[in-house]
Amino acid sequence: MRIGISCHPALGGSGALAAELGKGLARRGHEVHFIVTDIPFRLGAFHPRIQVHEVDTMPYPVWRTPPLDLALAAWMARVADQHALDVLHVHYALPFAVCAWLARAMAGRRVPVVTTLHGTDVTVLAEDHTWHELIRFGLVHSDAVTAVSRDLAMRTKERFHLEGPIHCIHNFIDPRVFHPAEVAPLRDELAPGGERILLHVSNFRPVKRVADVLHVFAKVRRGMPARLVMVGEGPDEWEARRLAHALGVAEDVVFLGKQEDVVPLYQVADLFLLPSRQESFGLVALEAMACGVPVIASDAGGLPEVVVHGQTGYLRPVGDVEGMAADALGLLQNDRAHRRMREQAADWARTAFSIEEKLDEYERLYESVLKEAPA
Repeated sequence: MRIGISCHPALGGSGALAAELGKGLARRGHEVHFIVTDIPFRLGAFHPRIQVHEVDTMPYPVWRTPPLDLALAAWMARVADQHALDVLHVHYALPFAVCAWLARAMAGRRVPVVTTLHGTDVTVLAEDHTWHELIRFGLVHSDAVTAVSRDLAMRTKERFHLEGPIHCIHNFIDPRVFHPAEVAPLRDELAPGGERILLHVSNFRPVKRVADVLHVFAKVRRGMPARLVMVGEGPDEWEARRLAHALGVAEDVVFLGKQEDVVPLYQVADLFLLPSRQESFGLVALEAMACGVPVIASDAGGLPEVVVHGQTGYLRPVGDVEGMAADALGLLQNDRAHRRMREQAADWARTAFSIEEKLDEYERLYESVLKEAPA
């Protein structure tokens, strides 16, 4: 098949999933065309069956900002025609599903559109009436809609009163990339005294409850030697830095900013913290588990579909800092239990969220929309 993919190119779960999906499809012999504003951050090295089409806009004095969404739609139509795309797979309803609808109307051939929802469209943007109607339009006019968790699929159907099915296809990991490994030099650098390493990776938005990460760590730090590694940046970063000083743990907290290659950081971590208010799936939790890192998380959104309580980590109600800290200390102070949970986490991630299984699901979905598409 010839498959077009549009996604956000910046750091984040949706861009990571789209890039890994494209690479996986190319390995299976499909021709993949990324139609994007920039190269997706995890796309990596050259592959002969992957092409990247970067959207460009023409400056014009009347426009305060160039109409990038319209340019994206025009590029989608152009690539669909020039490369005879069989399917256009877009990640997020806004702007991509709406752009795909416009592109399909412009193109010389009808290309089925598959839209994958990653969460923000439903949990944040849909709260605004204008965006709500536009998102619903994009979903209704897609040939198939997928969501990255059962929770998100249910929320989407309820919020937009959709009659058609929403297919749940979970996020996935490539076990050739995400797997346990010894990275002794990095571990020695981050924890020179042999301290336990706790890790948090996010975009530091309020929904991630970064302050809870610091509070949990402060309680763990009072019970045992530990270091906290914070990866990412966003609006709550400076408040997190201030809070680390206020809690008296700043010397044991390492802020690394954005990192494109996080695998070595997962591999040296002893525990991953994700106390978010809402997670449609929690890809970083899955990646951590695949590297043999138990996860302490909130029981919000799709996280209970990812983290198996008591087996691959622990789930607590949102804001239960005391409970999360108790779980963390109890696990880190019991080497045998910690070792067993590390093994269970890696095995669960590898078997339940394998990229090959998810590629099978996407291929079947593409084939079904192609069969149903009018000639």
